[in-house]
Amino acid sequence: MENKRRRNIIPKLRRRTVASPDKQKRKISIVIPAFNEEDSLRPLALELRKVFNEMKDYDFEVIIVDDGSTDNSLKVLNEIKKEDQRFKFISFQKNYGKSAALSIGFKYATGDLIVTMDADLQDDPHEIPNLVKKIDEGFDLISGWKKIRFDPFIKKYSSRIFNFVTSFLTGIKIHDFNCGLKIYRKEVAQSIKVYGEMHRYLPVLAHWNGFRVGEIVVKHHPRRYGKTKFGASRFMKGFLDLITILFTTRYLRRPLHFFGTLGVILFLTGFSIDLYLAYEWAFQGKYLTNRPMLWLGILLILLGVQTIAIGLIGEMIAHHAQRVEDYHIKVINL
Repeated sequence: MENKRRRNIIPKLRRRTVASPDKQKRKISIVIPAFNEEDSLRPLALELRKVFNEMKDYDFEVIIVDDGSTDNSLKVLNEIKKEDQRFKFISFQKNYGKSAALSIGFKYATGDLIVTMDADLQDDPHEIPNLVKKIDEGFDLISGWKKIRFDPFIKKYSSRIFNFVTSFLTGIKIHDFNCGLKIYRKEVAQSIKVYGEMHRYLPVLAHWNGFRVGEIVVKHHPRRYGKTKFGASRFMKGFLDLITILFTTRYLRRPLHFFGTLGVILFLTGFSIDLYLAYEWAFQGKYLTNRPMLWLGILLILLGVQTIAIGLIGEMIAHHAQRVEDYHIKVINL
C-alpha cells in the first residue's frame, strides 16, 4: 500500500514542477515634460488610464517631469500619484527646458518602449497603440506627424520652414521633427544625449547612430489650457542647435571635410576673381587701381587658405582625441 501511495504522489509533484510560468508583459514608459500645466495634468491622466485599459497586454509607468513649474502642478502631481502608483514624477528646482526634462525621464524609465508626449493635451494619448504597432514593424524610433495641426499662424508656418530646412540638411525624410509624440526602443533613448534644444533632433541623432527611424500621422488637438511656450528665441536656438548637431555628428571626426570644402570654395572664388582681373589687365589694358574686386579676390583667397588650415588642425586634434567609446557598438561576439 505504501508503495502505491508513493507512486501516485510522485507524478503529481512532477506535473507541478514543469508548469510553465506566465508570459511576462512588455512595459511601456511614458515620459511627459510639464511646465505650468496644472489644468492639463488631471485630464491627461484620465485619458492615459483609458489607454491603459485598452492595452491590457502591456504594463505601464508614467514619468512626469515637472520642469520647475511656478503654479500648482506639483500639488496636482502628488494627488495623481496617490490615486495611481503607475504615475511617478520628478520635479526640477528651476526651469531647465524640455531637453533636460526628457534626459532625466529617459534615465529613470524602465520600460522596453518609451513614449514621449507633451502635457498640454495637444498630443493624443490614444495614438500610443498606433505608435506601438508601427515600431513593431522593425523600427527603432517612430515620430508623430501633425499633418493637420491647430496652432497659431506664426508657429505653424515657422515650423514648416524649420522642418523643411532640417530635412534638407540632414537627409532624413520626416515632416515634423518637433512633434512631442514619439516612441523609442529603450536602447535608442539610452544611446542619445539630450541637451540645449536637442529634443527637436532626436530622430536625427538616432538615425546617425544607426537606428531605423520612421513616422506616422497623429491627431493634434487645440490647446485647452494655458498658453504656448513657443517664442522667436526658441526658433533661433533651434537652428543654432541644428548647426551644432551637423558639425558634431557629421564632422567631429573629420573636420577637414567641412572646413576643407568651405576653404576650397572661398579660395577658388577669390582666385577666379583675380584671374579674370589679371586677364583684363594683360589683354585689355585695364588698370587694377581702384578695383575693389581685386581686394575682394585677395581676401577670399586668404580666407580659403586659413579655413583649410583650421580643418587640418581640427583633423590633428580629432586624431589624438579619438576614443573607442565614441562608437555605438550593437553586438560584441569574441
